[in-house]
Amino acid sequence: MELILDRLTKQYKNKIAVDKVSLTLGQGVYGLLGANGAGKTTLMRMMCGLLDPTGGEVKFNGIDVSRAEYRDALGYMPQHFGYYPEFTATSFLHYMASLKGLTKQRSKEKTAELLETVSLSEVAKKKIKTFSGGMKQRLGIAQSLLNNPKILILDEPTAGLDPKERIKFRNLISRLGADRIVLLSTHIVSDIENIAKFVLVMKDGQIIQNGGVDEILTDIRGKVFECVVDDAQAAELSQKFPVVNIRAAGPSEEHAGKTLLRLIASDNNPPCENAETVPENLDDLYMYYFGERNE
Repeated sequence: MELILDRLTKQYKNKIAVDKVSLTLGQGVYGLLGANGAGKTTLMRMMCGLLDPTGGEVKFNGIDVSRAEYRDALGYMPQHFGYYPEFTATSFLHYMASLKGLTKQRSKEKTAELLETVSLSEVAKKKIKTFSGGMKQRLGIAQSLLNNPKILILDEPTAGLDPKERIKFRNLISRLGADRIVLLSTHIVSDIENIAKFVLVMKDGQIIQNGGVDEILTDIRGKVFECVVDDAQAAELSQKFPVVNIRAAGPSEEHAGKTLLRLIASDNNPPCENAETVPENLDDLYMYYFGERNE
């Protein structure tokens, strides 16, 4: 199972939204991480055949994205998927199944199976307009799985969900990656950190990092520091370095009255006298690439 992007490019007049992206994806969950405007949605829409590239190509097991066989292997959930508020969850999935060419019997079977998979069986007969945001997102996942796709592309699937819903969603996506290619786009770092086999970091239309979490974190090893400073120093350091976290120490803490900073120093030099290096994580990496001091 292999999804190949070869020099995939999309240009709008003088703006290059996606710039010669080449990737090979196999079975598992891939996290596509980037700030808003990085080109993530444009890339995914080209991978789904919804947007024609300016250059390059997309193939799955040698089948071009323009072919019906490719579309048959694809499941897609856009960031804002359309639904009919007066439909019940069951009737919506039956309708979507008919659009995807499933027989009536197969539609009935898959609808029942997927409503169970996304934990919506108990509300199968309720109208979608009564659903919470998380329930709608899970219904969106269900419709993307109706044709049992080998490629599943999810654009910001956890946006707007509360923490409990997000955890449920992450667990579901993790299970789905066991026997297919799943590409999950998000700017919520914890979604990727918990479930992705590989991480793709996208900036200005290009994939600037591609690998396992531990592998890509080597870029900032030794560059993440924690400092204990006063308010004036905190303000000064915030102007010079990308700050991952800042908080005032409480009255019962060791450094009461001081400010605790976690920041990135790209030259590996301690940013203040009492700075200590700390283990890096994906939040740190995100700030390294997309924080204000790096823009």
